[in-house]
Amino acid sequence: MKYEIVELEEKVAQGIKIRTTNKDGKAVQDIGITWQKLFANGTYEKIPNKVNSKTIGLYTEYEGDYTKPYTFIAGAEVSKSVQMGEELESIIIPKGKYAKFIITGDVQNSVGQAWQEIWNMDLKRKYTCDFEEYQNNSEDMQKQEIHIYIALED
Repeated sequence: MKYEIVELEEKVAQGIKIRTTNKDGKAVQDIGITWQKLFANGTYEKIPNKVNSKTIGLYTEYEGDYTKPYTFIAGAEVSKSVQMGEELESIIIPKGKYAKFIITGDVQNSVGQAWQEIWNMDLKRKYTCDFEEYQNNSEDMQKQEIHIYIALED
């Protein structure tokens, strides 16, 4: 799977948070529920200070590598975080070096398949903050462009 090395500036994301693990397929269920919560009751629309119309799926607070528990946040990049009760959490995406993958396809199957491939790659991962940025540039959910960023060691 092809990727390019990019340098990102610090970003702020805000969204709904869940603690999960890839063990026994638990993350697939938990992440799906978190995305549903984000779009239910207009929560995504209520996120203030969004910098664009893209959505972000963020992985952070790893207890080790991808086989250990971590935190997932479904949300959006914001120019500044505003506390909105307990429903939305803010997280800093640290500046630094990332492997950027660009995939096109179904938002669930293509992303899941990409992660399977990424896990099997010999990347010098930092396990600080990785994220998917859904470009939302197609009405066809089978042909979405998704950018996956993996934090790398310097």
